Formats: sequence, C-alpha cells, structure tokens
Amino acid sequence: MPASTQRPRITIAVPSLNQGRFLDAALRSIFAQGVPVEVYVLDAGSTDGSLDVIRRWQDRLAGWRSHADGGQAAAINEGIAAGSADCVAWLNSDDAYLDGGLLALCRALDANPAWPAVYGRAANVDADSRRTGPVWTEPFDPQRLAVRNVVSQPATLIRRSAWRALGGVDESMTMAFDYDLWWRLYRRFGPLGYVDAEVAVNRNHDATKTRTRRRLHYGEAIQVVRRHHGHVPFKWWLMWPYAVWWQSRLVAQQT
Repeated sequence: MPASTQRPRITIAVPSLNQGRFLDAALRSIFAQGVPVEVYVLDAGSTDGSLDVIRRWQDRLAGWRSHADGGQAAAINEGIAAGSADCVAWLNSDDAYLDGGLLALCRALDANPAWPAVYGRAANVDADSRRTGPVWTEPFDPQRLAVRNVVSQPATLIRRSAWRALGGVDESMTMAFDYDLWWRLYRRFGPLGYVDAEVAVNRNHDATKTRTRRRLHYGEAIQVVRRHHGHVPFKWWLMWPYAVWWQSRLVAQQT
C-alpha cells in the first residue's frame, strides 16, 4: 500500500538491532492505526532478517537506514528530528500498538492543550505475543514517579514542541533515558496526561536490554531519581537485591 498523502500527525522513530522476528508486527501495528504517520526505521546494522522486513515496508516508510550508530537514544533523536509532525513517539521494534491506541492518545492531547505528553495503559506480552499481565501504569504523580516508573514508554505520545524544547532523549544514557524524559517533561511543562485505556504492548523476551543489563538499568534509574527528585526513596535500595541480583540470576539460569 502506498504511503498516506495526508499531512502526518505523528512522527514515529523505530530503533532496531537484530529484531527481525518482531519488526514486521511493530510496523504493521503502526500502519493499522488509522492516523497519518511518518515512520523512520533506524537500524543499527542488523545481521538477521531485519533488512528484508524493512524493504517490504519501505514504500510506506518516510525513511530508513542500516548502519552502526551512537546507540538507541541517538537513533531515536535522529528519527524524530527527520520528521515534521506535531506529535512524536518512538516504538521499539519488539513492541507494538494496539488497535486505536494512537488515535486515543491524539484525541487526549487535542482535548488537553496543557499536557506536554500523554500515556495510556499497556500489556506485557512474551516472545510469542502471549499476554503475561499488565504493565504497571498510574495517573501521573511525581511522588509516585520517584518510587517507580509509572509511565509505559510504548504507550506514550509527546508534543513536538515539548520534545524540541528539551532536545529529545539524553544520548549519554543507555537504559533509563525514557524515565529521565518523563521527569524533564514534568519539570519543564507540568504533569503528563493519562488515558485509562490499553493502547500498546510491551514485549518481554530474553534479549531485551532490561533483562540482560539489569544492573546498569537499575543504576541509571536511581541516578535519574536522585537528579530530579533530590533524594532516592528507600524502596530503591530495598528492592536492589531482587531487581538486580535475583532477577539476573534467573535470566542466567534460563539462557
């Protein structure tokens, strides 16, 4: 199918590396939304079947490339900077939108001009797309955000004006740049909006960075809380042995 001739409403960056198994489903979910989008796939030099998937979709993509880059955060910033739509998002190539999800988020931003961004609920799925439970999300509250990340990244839509003012995600970070972005949006513009509807899926599988690099992820998250909240709630230290040591041990046993 040809790309839409309508002016795009959303710029979507899709960072990817060796996720050909999931990439087709991610792109399919974007173009099934019924919202005019411009999509940029930022492949970091995949050696699996990713390029075959990208080429099948290239007539509908606003752009794509495949080469080594500066990391996931840099790829996201690159893709969003290439577009011009009033709203922006990124979708990791192993995640997906649910039917009507982007439309619900667009309508929420239209109805609430003070919101710099909006997010909804999301479902966790496994590598075979079987639901394993909900992602933990809550209406935005900075006190709760200091205790845990209550914003599900694939279920989020951001105003380009807010994104541009902040300079996008922090490219010096590897894991928790989304968590950092929610804090920076709040500090600069006020609370993010919340839609009590399931709009996306978050895929958990053995190759995700959050499973294979748990120590770095948890450490970056603590740095984010300290930077933006002023101190680190005791919960983070209490949960460290489980979230890092025990979970890493479980992953090692499964591989």
